[in-house]
Amino acid sequence: MTLTLITGGNKGLGFEAARRLIELGHTVYIGARDAERGLKAAEELGARFVLLDVTDTNSVHAAATEIMQKEGRIDVLINNAGITGAFKKPEDITVDDIRQTYETNVFGIVRVTHAFLPLLHMSESPVIVNVSSGLGSFGMVTNPDTLESKVNALSYTSSKSAVTMLTVQYATGLPSIRINAVDPGPTKTDLSGHGHQTVQEGTDAIVRMATIGKDGPTGTFTDRNGVVPW
Repeated sequence: MTLTLITGGNKGLGFEAARRLIELGHTVYIGARDAERGLKAAEELGARFVLLDVTDTNSVHAAATEIMQKEGRIDVLINNAGITGAFKKPEDITVDDIRQTYETNVFGIVRVTHAFLPLLHMSESPVIVNVSSGLGSFGMVTNPDTLESKVNALSYTSSKSAVTMLTVQYATGLPSIRINAVDPGPTKTDLSGHGHQTVQEGTDAIVRMATIGKDGPTGTFTDRNGVVPW
């Protein structure tokens, strides 16, 4: 039995990833900061719910303690929770705008990863999937032929660049865990509100990397079509 935790799993890409992984035989914990929504999603999916706010250290540690007591480990951690943050002109972006976005998209990954590493170390085949974005790819946003090059969103894009570097550094420092970043691609969800992909297409890379096993790649950045430039 593969035990998987998905942060922000009560809707959008997290919800769809949970549905697909459950179909593949995973036991999935939905981590959500809203208990009512999280419980409803878990019931609909046949998943388990854990109260988890990635911006709150106490909440994250309580979730880790709860799952440790119930399961003794997790095998897959999907750091999916994210926000778009403030879409403002660069001259209008403030430190508070950046901080709000980073609290969820960057510091949230660090909080959750740090708290759940002891549970991952109890797994025979531990895996971490960090949901990044092509908007955080220097190669994509500097290529005038891409959609990503047309978006100017300082707080969100820089936060996702940080996610990919966190992934590389964690992968280097934790060689016993397969740790990869994925770009879901332009998928219309409650988060973005736009995109041409279905949620199933948007979760292809997430599901693929969540099921790689102990001999899979680590320290990579991919989307549903293959390698994404850093």
